[in-house]
Amino acid sequence: MSTDTPLPPLAIRERTATAASARRAGEPVAVSLRGVRKAFGDKTVLDGVDLEIHRGEFVVLLGPSGTGKTTLLRLLTGLERPDAGQILVPGQRTTVYQEPRLIPSKRVLANVTVGQRRTAENRARAVRALAEVNLETKARQWPATLSGGEAQRVALARALVREPELLLLDEPFAALDALTRLQMQDLVGDLVARHRPAVLLVTHDVDEAVRLADRVLILNEGRFAVDVDIDLARPRDRTDPESLRYRAAFLAELGVGRAASDDTT
Repeated sequence: MSTDTPLPPLAIRERTATAASARRAGEPVAVSLRGVRKAFGDKTVLDGVDLEIHRGEFVVLLGPSGTGKTTLLRLLTGLERPDAGQILVPGQRTTVYQEPRLIPSKRVLANVTVGQRRTAENRARAVRALAEVNLETKARQWPATLSGGEAQRVALARALVREPELLLLDEPFAALDALTRLQMQDLVGDLVARHRPAVLLVTHDVDEAVRLADRVLILNEGRFAVDVDIDLARPRDRTDPESLRYRAAFLAELGVGRAASDDTT
């Protein structure tokens, strides 16, 4: 039996200064929300939300279904308008969804360049983007020949070739098998570190949040119940005691604390 003293529970509601917050202070603000409110009929989904995301910051948004995560993402993409408040986002922004949304009638390279002018420079950038996601040999393939993970990597290349200042990720790994999901998480982490956009990832996966995030938000009843930095070195080991503390704290906040305790005993 181990004689190690167990680490105390993590007080995730207590926002404190960290190395991550110090780094963030040196970067420009890419996203700013002030007093944002959104309702659908009698149901208030977002109730006076404030948020800043800085360049190069990887923010993960957790929350139960129906708490406004998708609405917040749609506000940032411009697909919804707030009822009140102010939203400032960069013009260069793009979204990767759970479904790759590739065009079946276009080859892989053409899917990456879709919507862009047909120039040699844009084609060269698309080729480089495919190389970054390890799909340079698939440029002439049709989408139907790709695996689910490969198709999602094409979608990621299509997003990054536009050099976004804001990258929005709407549960992009949810439909992938467990191994491919881990590989995609590592790939996204590496690409974000290289390109340094501001990132907002919406997910239900707490392990994914701890693995990738600089900062985790939990949305509940229209407001951020939690806003905490993940001040852990990379790469991260999900079995590390500090990672497990974050995991247990987030699960408890989401109402599944007993499951977290059972998993770690």
